[in-house]
Amino acid sequence: MTVAVEDLEDKDLDELIANGSLDAVKQENVDPETMIQYYRHLFPWRLLFQWLNHGPVPQKDFTDREFAFTLPNDAYVRYLSFQSWEELKKEAIGMCPSRFEIGPVYSVNPRDRKTLRKASFRPLQKELVFDIDMTDYDDVRTCCSKTNICEKCWSFITVAVEIIDVALREDFGFNHILWVYSGRRGIHAWICDEMARSMDDRSRKMIAGYLQVVAGNPQGGVRILNNLKRPLHPHLSRSLDILKSVFAKVVLEDQDPWVSEVGAENLLKLLPSESLASALRKKWEMDPGRASIKKWSDIDAAIASGNFDLSPNVIAHAKQDIVLTYLYPRLDVEVSKHLNHLLKSPFCVHPGTGRVCVPIDIQDMSSFNPLCVPTVHTLLSQLDQQSVTHSNSLQNAPSSPSAGETSNPSSTASISTDLDPFTAYFRSFSNNLSKSTTHNKRKADPLEF
Repeated sequence: MTVAVEDLEDKDLDELIANGSLDAVKQENVDPETMIQYYRHLFPWRLLFQWLNHGPVPQKDFTDREFAFTLPNDAYVRYLSFQSWEELKKEAIGMCPSRFEIGPVYSVNPRDRKTLRKASFRPLQKELVFDIDMTDYDDVRTCCSKTNICEKCWSFITVAVEIIDVALREDFGFNHILWVYSGRRGIHAWICDEMARSMDDRSRKMIAGYLQVVAGNPQGGVRILNNLKRPLHPHLSRSLDILKSVFAKVVLEDQDPWVSEVGAENLLKLLPSESLASALRKKWEMDPGRASIKKWSDIDAAIASGNFDLSPNVIAHAKQDIVLTYLYPRLDVEVSKHLNHLLKSPFCVHPGTGRVCVPIDIQDMSSFNPLCVPTVHTLLSQLDQQSVTHSNSLQNAPSSPSAGETSNPSSTASISTDLDPFTAYFRSFSNNLSKSTTHNKRKADPLEF
């Protein structure tokens, strides 16, 4: 049986790629010729180089970095490396990967690994990465499921980004955090600070564990919290302040998760008293279809009646736990734990949706709409239309030696597309990262000029 890429979850696709078993996957939304044109005319190769290289002159941060290509025939080619962005671009146009991943910087050039002893070939550094996928919210979102997304459920991702971004900056001191849309229904974080890049697996696991609060539920249903203790850690208290401000809108109104009998039972299981749960169950059975926001208020009203021997703290803590359970970021922590983990490159094209994996300015996260992200087909159409217009304007312009000498009808430098705002942000991010890296090197070696 052949499975279409758009029917696969991103993490399933990643696993198939890593195992080299893409034989049963049919990639039909983006054809190879389209990808060739995208790689030739629109992919920001130079900016990708500047981001990974941390400077204008090629150095080991780029030249000893692993790249992995997923080819149209489903082959997965690992341990590729390149001496320049021009070489990477040429190889991508020639091999036409449907997507490619970025791995660590190794102790030696990855292409030379077979000529060395195994112990001599080891990963040295890579960005700390995080992955948040919408399918991990399927137990609490009602508007969509599986591979589908809409603006309502994307709010879960928006809130998750705010929580994780604040924690990474305030609790760990990171400054250079690149958020990248995955192309369908998730988002990736690349923490690019030098300290993050040089962390070993143990340090990565510690940070991932620090940020993981919601865990899977072996019994099914709504996920459960890791063992929380009171008083709450400052990170969780800060997160709760953020979550409580949007809980009513994002969860109670947009998702209305407890309007059904099954949904209501999920809520009742999280209450600290069976007698309270039983009373609320009877009340809601008499009012089928009662909105979630009213059921949330019913809990407080029941406690205020004085019929239950529960302290205010107990019910307050229970409601805090419910907010965290439904809205706290759900991380795929396995992605973050290992230095040698590969992750899809920014500006790749998702083979199932055709959308570009664009970087997002954290300041614009609240207004970001994944359904409005440009697709490769739209971008190439814009390129074609403007190329024709540009060519016609040159033909109709008065003849001028200077114009004729400097104009190039085939150039795309003066052509704008919907990708421009994202490449502009990526350029700014990469420039700031390079300046920070250079500054740190000068501090470490004051005699270096």
